[in-house]
Amino acid sequence: MTRSSSGSAALTGADLTLAYDGRPVVRDAGIELRVGEVIALVGPNGSGKSTLLRSLARLHTPQSGTVRLDAQQDALTLRPRDFARRVTLLTQSHPTPGGVLVRDVVAYGRHPYRGRFGSGDADGPGIVARAMRLTGVETMAERPVDELSGGELQRVWLATCLAQDTGVVLLDEPTTFLDLRYQVEILDIVRDLADEHGVAVGVVLHDLDQAAAVADHVVLLDRGVVRATGVPADVLTAELLTEVYGLRIDVHVDDTGRVRTQPVGRHTHRVS
Repeated sequence: MTRSSSGSAALTGADLTLAYDGRPVVRDAGIELRVGEVIALVGPNGSGKSTLLRSLARLHTPQSGTVRLDAQQDALTLRPRDFARRVTLLTQSHPTPGGVLVRDVVAYGRHPYRGRFGSGDADGPGIVARAMRLTGVETMAERPVDELSGGELQRVWLATCLAQDTGVVLLDEPTTFLDLRYQVEILDIVRDLADEHGVAVGVVLHDLDQAAAVADHVVLLDRGVVRATGVPADVLTAELLTEVYGLRIDVHVDDTGRVRTQPVGRHTHRVS
């Protein structure tokens, strides 16, 4: 299934080399997030997916290369408050504040718009309410977040990101550790952000079928190098995936045009 692609560039990383303690872990990587589109970063553990995403969020300073907003403005030179009004990141883990209500946690997302003592954010209450509605956490508003399930809490953190009201949303493995229902709900929200709200979304995913289902474009990383970028059917091929992941991966396209992948182990075709 191929979606139309016509959005303008919202956030671009070019020739990015990223290092830990001077040791490069991502080399000469390029990625472009476009308005109203979802781009999924996939690849084996240690391939550099999360590091690349964090560099776009200015949480990992590049050794070399550029990060630009709207293909022109150097994102690394913006004041933190100004950047936070343009780009938000949902990380893999968060400390859970004890005794804090859901509505107050979601309201944390308004921090770039508030002055001293929380003043000056007239639009905040309406945007917080919208973020809670989009993520389906309205009925939890008065519950302490430390009483929520993992899936409920993940949706609250996503609502906090949406309350930041940015044109770019970055999500680092948002479906990890969630049961199937909450995985589907999170991916539906991701697609809605792009289709209905014109947001540019970058998301790291481990599940290749989820990436094929939700993304307009896929970036496949292998040991810190971008091996392929394009629509799912062009990137998620049996030959390339088998090489990158180091095991046989069968790929077929179903009747809806969606790419389906099947890793093949010694017992994959076992009949009980």
